[in-house]
Amino acid sequence: MNIKHYLDSTYLKTAVQAGISESDNVAVAKKFIQEAIDEKFKLIMIRPEMVSMAKEMIVKSNSKVDIGTVIDFPEGKSTWVKKMKESQKAIDNGADDLDFVCNYNAFKKGNIDVVKEEILNCTKLGLDHHKVVKWIIEVAALNHQQIIQLSALIKNLVMSNFKEECYSNIFVKSSTGFFATKNNLPNGATIETIIMMLENASPLPVKAAGGVRTYEEAVAMIQLGVKRIGTSGAKAIADGQVSDAAY
Repeated sequence: MNIKHYLDSTYLKTAVQAGISESDNVAVAKKFIQEAIDEKFKLIMIRPEMVSMAKEMIVKSNSKVDIGTVIDFPEGKSTWVKKMKESQKAIDNGADDLDFVCNYNAFKKGNIDVVKEEILNCTKLGLDHHKVVKWIIEVAALNHQQIIQLSALIKNLVMSNFKEECYSNIFVKSSTGFFATKNNLPNGATIETIIMMLENASPLPVKAAGGVRTYEEAVAMIQLGVKRIGTSGAKAIADGQVSDAAY
């Protein structure tokens, strides 16, 4: 199976997180962008400040690779107004996919109206600009019941407020890949969490992000029903190797 059109090749580290200089971090991002172009991955997922650079490289290469970026990353605690401003800038710079970090902490505290407001407003903004919108629920921060409830909440909001032809462009996504877990527990997608998301987000598509390390794991996720896989080890996975990438 050629899985490249499922892969969102991802580089989201800041220079500080990578332990390198700003210029070196830009060079790493450029390498990821060029690799996505060369390998014909579905998408390159990068930080908002790198979107313009990616757009320039992709246009110059006459490539069909899409550009994705993260909004309110990685904690999702900002107001929906701030998320809207950040996403509008990303749209203006050439982003195709907007991966919003859902305010899962507000959800856990029972502040459901906060979550509903950001999902409705930010999703509308993305769709109005013909973009793909993804909502990262951060499964490692939630228990099983919360994963089910938040997946269903997003689905129900979308189905109640947007047309059916929009559903395929509104994803529920598992993870940022940056959540710090205790006792070495998984901080990304697992088969168990993805099944819960698929069962409760449908008919919205699901993206498995973080935790997919091998071609076999990627195929297993695809066979379950995921439509995208986010990984910083896309080439290794596509080549049938084991990725040692962090997310």
